[in-house]
Amino acid sequence: MTYILDITDEAKEDLRYYKAYERKIVVNEITIQLPEQPDTETNSRRLLRDNPIARWEWKIGKYHAFYEVDVRGKSVSIVSVGHKEHNVLFIQGKAVKH
Repeated sequence: MTYILDITDEAKEDLRYYKAYERKIVVNEITIQLPEQPDTETNSRRLLRDNPIARWEWKIGKYHAFYEVDVRGKSVSIVSVGHKEHNVLFIQGKAVKH
């Protein structure tokens, strides 16, 4: 079953940090992949424990999308987008703990 996809205003701000071609990569992958089985763990998607950003993380190359899944409402909400450099997560250019 297909889930409805929402990108929060905060995640849109995170995306604006990147160049247009980088945004296109991330947004294309999100719109193609996440509406189908967003709550299934894969090599690139995982359920996080005790994470202040979101319950789910999805790796898209060096980029990481953090999202919440509402199974009953059949919706996915992208709450943040960042990238990792040497295991350090950066959101809008700032290192954050996750």
